[in-house]
Amino acid sequence: MAVEVKLLGNIFDNLPEADTESFETLFSKAGVKIERIVSRGHRSASDFWYEQPESEWVIVLKGGATLSWEGEVDTQMGAGDYAFIPAFKRHRVAWTDPESETVWLAVHWA
Repeated sequence: MAVEVKLLGNIFDNLPEADTESFETLFSKAGVKIERIVSRGHRSASDFWYEQPESEWVIVLKGGATLSWEGEVDTQMGAGDYAFIPAFKRHRVAWTDPESETVWLAVHWA
């Protein structure tokens, strides 16, 4: 059975210019979600930790960021760097580049 494959978009098209962080679901099916995140100087509150029930794999496609892990050394990330975040691993975004967009691709699964 042939499946038609076609270009659906470009990850760098229509980047938001607003000062709010943007989360856009690109694909979602059967326990898997792929999203584009665009940050510009955004970071988690210093008293906030993500502790999500699904695992996550993220890659920085453009820009820079710092991930903080509870009780561990921070991870500096630039274009091309990726990280695996196990389910329930406490983490937060400590910094993103305030001078340009940081474009992330995130894959979440149960």
